[in-house]
Amino acid sequence: MEFKTQYVKDIYQQFKAKAADQFGLKPAMEFAELILIPKLDGVVMHRPFQKPVDGTLCITGHHLILSSRKEGVEELWLLHHNVDMVDKKPNGVLGGSLIIKCKDFRIIQLDINTPDEFSKVATTIENLSSLDEPIKLYPFFYRPMFTILEDGWTAFRPETEYSQLHSSPDPAILILRNWKLAVLDREFTICPTYPSAVVVPKSVDDETIIAAANFREGGRFPVLSYRHDGGSVLMRSSQPMTGPNSKRCKEDERLINSVLGPGKRGYIIDTRTQTLAQSAKTC
Repeated sequence: MEFKTQYVKDIYQQFKAKAADQFGLKPAMEFAELILIPKLDGVVMHRPFQKPVDGTLCITGHHLILSSRKEGVEELWLLHHNVDMVDKKPNGVLGGSLIIKCKDFRIIQLDINTPDEFSKVATTIENLSSLDEPIKLYPFFYRPMFTILEDGWTAFRPETEYSQLHSSPDPAILILRNWKLAVLDREFTICPTYPSAVVVPKSVDDETIIAAANFREGGRFPVLSYRHDGGSVLMRSSQPMTGPNSKRCKEDERLINSVLGPGKRGYIIDTRTQTLAQSAKTC
């Protein structure tokens, strides 16, 4: 395989080496059956409000790259996973145009000179933009070419941020003294779609929260989502699994009632459609 620029060649070789090293894949096999044409010269790219670019198209396992190899002309680096659809406009023996519509609303047109190459590029992009195995996606192959100075997973810690709120002299923060940061789901077994740390009323214990989670669809028990400066709060949760017998859960009711003070009223806003609400009663 030949490449016009050493940089593109290095990226491609690096990608192959990572796949082989991390997942035990043979370098010639990980995407070889999907890439029908890895490189093509004489491709013209059109983008709205920009001048056409005539250059070389390179297709790797995760990127579509177009470079004119000219100073001051921007290269195109497009993740295949960012492709929403490919509209093919063949033009007989003259090849045709591929209209690539991206998930970030970009529209890119590639003009290709021969029908055979036009068909191969279109099929390759369609294949690589619809991978159904998560382990083949780009995040599992990406390795930064620089030294990582900070672990992004620990840059923001809910425990630290919440403790700073408690130590604030602002009187508006006092209402948060009635709440606590619950860290009871580090393994995401109670609710797989909630973060490991959530804010709940201080007066409820972990057993109450777990029981309420078991009563809610997907384990999404009521948690604090928003607090207004005036003291009003907004909580969110999934629908209760009442079933045909209209079951109730005292722990779930206790969690909700603990938010309301003496003489205070609250509102439950059901965002479901009437059809979904009725179907939940039959499950």
